[in-house]
Amino acid sequence: MVKIKLGDRAPDFTLQSSTGENISLSQFLEKKNVVLFFYPRDEGPTCCKEAETFRDNYEAFKEKNAEVIGISAQSVESHKSFANHHNLPYILLSDADNKVRKLYGVSSTLGVPGRVTFVINKEGIVKHVFVSQLHFNKHAEEALLALRG
Repeated sequence: MVKIKLGDRAPDFTLQSSTGENISLSQFLEKKNVVLFFYPRDEGPTCCKEAETFRDNYEAFKEKNAEVIGISAQSVESHKSFANHHNLPYILLSDADNKVRKLYGVSSTLGVPGRVTFVINKEGIVKHVFVSQLHFNKHAEEALLALRG
């Protein structure tokens, strides 16, 4: 079950990125759309494929004036290694205590952290939510479709 729904204002947060800097959702508002995707863990087989799908579509996201941000509970060091290993050009944030995951209501399925993508417009309003643990390759596609519409 996801707590944040279509039309809701996306809650602001600040987390540390794979580069060690603090990143807040609010720093992008009024400038860019944000594609915020929660994924279970770095280097998981399906997580790698999902991350690479966002990477392979990164230019299309940039053309839609969207910043892509991935969030999972792994450490900053783990995210740095994951980003380097898979040539990920977008922001990865460490939510070690799952505070932001809980804030957005992204629950676990059979003990595995949930996989949810939110598309947030420049005004901070959630315009699209895609929830699918199994269709990891559709998260980037769904986000791009939402940005077109």
